[in-house]
Amino acid sequence: MTYYKKLSVVLMATVLISAAYGQRPDEVIATSTGMTYKVSSLSPEGQKLYSERRTLIADTRTRLLTAMIAEALLELEIKAQNSTRDKIFALQKANVVDPTPAEIQAVYNANRGALGGRSLEETRTQIVEFIKHEAEDKAVDDYLITLRTKYKVTTGKDVNAVGLGPDEVLATIGTRAITLRDFDREHRVRINDVEMGVFEEIKADLEASIFSAVVIEEAKARNLDTSGFIAAEITDKLRQFTDEERAAVESELMMRLFTKYRVQISLTGPTPIVQNVSVDDDPSIGSAVAPVTIVMFTDFQCPACARAHPLLKQAIASYGDKARLVVRDFPLEGIHPDAFNAALAANAARNQNKFTEYVEVLYRNQAAQDKVSLVKYALQLGLNGKQFELDFSDAKTAAEVRKDQSDGRSYGIAGTPSIFVNGVKVHRLSVTGLRSAIDRALRK
Repeated sequence: MTYYKKLSVVLMATVLISAAYGQRPDEVIATSTGMTYKVSSLSPEGQKLYSERRTLIADTRTRLLTAMIAEALLELEIKAQNSTRDKIFALQKANVVDPTPAEIQAVYNANRGALGGRSLEETRTQIVEFIKHEAEDKAVDDYLITLRTKYKVTTGKDVNAVGLGPDEVLATIGTRAITLRDFDREHRVRINDVEMGVFEEIKADLEASIFSAVVIEEAKARNLDTSGFIAAEITDKLRQFTDEERAAVESELMMRLFTKYRVQISLTGPTPIVQNVSVDDDPSIGSAVAPVTIVMFTDFQCPACARAHPLLKQAIASYGDKARLVVRDFPLEGIHPDAFNAALAANAARNQNKFTEYVEVLYRNQAAQDKVSLVKYALQLGLNGKQFELDFSDAKTAAEVRKDQSDGRSYGIAGTPSIFVNGVKVHRLSVTGLRSAIDRALRK
């Protein structure tokens, strides 16, 4: 895996990384009527995340610095060779040979369970691509390591040392120094992103613990056992029995019980960075003068985006003209080969006023987003096929998608879905988390 892909993984896996919160492990982090909650009230997973937060954020900062050095080295090499990033990487990947039958068999044997019972012949192409991809990543990694010697990289102060000044040198590449100021300028948004992500993960774990406690108290107050109370307040109220419906009913019950039992959460976390997230001229639902603007950067081939989409619609349904939703493109071309074309198709459908309907089809058909399928979906929705194909192939459509990708990267986005509410990134992609973000924005 290249430094750049490693960096993306670090930034997307926000549930693994945490900020340095101020509380002691034995300090009360929440209260409700007659009860207190400490770190020990968290689930085992929540306690582990809380206890490892400082080490994990230090690891993140170290990896970000490594990626920053790699980027600087690559810039020097591009200039020295009068070449491009793609050409340089292609040269390294060209040396990778096809995997042997024994290697293919070994990967198949190791992943037989995850392949759903499919035979080696059925999965051979997928396995070969996986092995070659891993080998290509290693070739690029090894190449970048040789550049460290060529351009004389020397390490300076530890990026995680306490009390560093902004002019402290973290690394030197030839005559160029990377200072703490340089590092913070480039990565402050991304670091804040992962800090906020883990804080929200711990907070969600805490709220789940509190919810369980107050459910027990309320069941006692009604002379019910817990299962009877849950049946009356949740199961019996379901009509469609979907995950989305259950989440909404549970969210409403949690809010009622938290109010009744006067839940107060004192767990503190980092201050979120507010960014000026542009809506550009992208598709939107709701009033342009709504006090809350929600911007979702999406990849139509991304399973997490497909899961977040209905939750977001459900979360904003009750806000009327107070909330506006804007959808922007961020296809992850490295892992979703048809995502860019899907974004082109959605924009082409927009030109015929069928963006919303077409997007619903894309999320339902993430395994079939080749061009033939994309055209088929357009025809099924009654679009003019000839015009759809013209718009799909128009350079302006591609430029629009590239503009969204560029803007997204400037906001520190490395994965999808990425949702911002009035410029603040949302990390809890649940109905409760989304509504909480909207409510906070409305209170300001």
